[in-house]
Amino acid sequence: MAKLEFDQLLEAGVHFGHLKRKWNPAMAPYIFMERNGIHIIDLYKTIAKTEEAAAAMKQIAKSGKKILFVATKKQAKQVVADLAQSVNMPYVVERWPGGMLTNFPTIRKAVKKMSTIDKMVKDGTFDTLSKRERLQVTRQRAKLEKTLGSIQDLTRLPSALFVVDVMKEHIAIREANRLGIPVFAMVDTNSNPDDIDFVIPANDDAGKSIELILGNICESIKEGLEERKIEKADANAAEAQDEESGAPKRERKAKTGAKKPVVEKEDQDAINAAVASKFAKEEE
Repeated sequence: MAKLEFDQLLEAGVHFGHLKRKWNPAMAPYIFMERNGIHIIDLYKTIAKTEEAAAAMKQIAKSGKKILFVATKKQAKQVVADLAQSVNMPYVVERWPGGMLTNFPTIRKAVKKMSTIDKMVKDGTFDTLSKRERLQVTRQRAKLEKTLGSIQDLTRLPSALFVVDVMKEHIAIREANRLGIPVFAMVDTNSNPDDIDFVIPANDDAGKSIELILGNICESIKEGLEERKIEKADANAAEAQDEESGAPKRERKAKTGAKKPVVEKEDQDAINAAVASKFAKEEE
């Protein structure tokens, strides 16, 4: 796992918080000092919290589950979109569709509508429509693509949320909290960290700061995905070896049937351990 260096964070401006008069007292444990009326974030705590979040993210990715990235602020949009795509994870960088998590079946229907329109284009049905109908369908498709295109592959609720700017994305966080979905977030000195499961104290306004923290998280996700591939390849090789050695079919089935739940249980235990460790540290 790639480790963040103090100098990297300093250069990216991760330590710059908001003006003292705008601070949230709940962020006091993560503030190092005040300089010229601006709060300075404790970068050693940023490194520790980022490593903690990255380890948990790695286990989630390793278990084959999805992480939804949310960042609708202008300076974070492109960075989040690029990095989320690099690890093949869903993301929301336009307006958050209200009820996206709490009313997920309705959102899925809208996503399926996109697939239906695409199917119409492929089978020639689209060409049989009148010019006005084609224009309406095209506009509808473009609108759906803009808001929901990035979550087209999200067939079930995500296992975690990663948020940039908890104040701006408060609706998404509230929905995740209601459903018990763990929330990872970059939290600035003007925000409330109480509803966040994995707090990463950092400047959430600077593009370089967002790119550095999120890049480190995505590296861990990549590692988790690679480890998952290796485990799958090993399992397939073992199964093929059993077949070649003429092991009884029922025995092979029992082996492969037991393999997956054990892996999933280990991954879930690791995630639970990371969460438990986080709360234990905070209680101390």
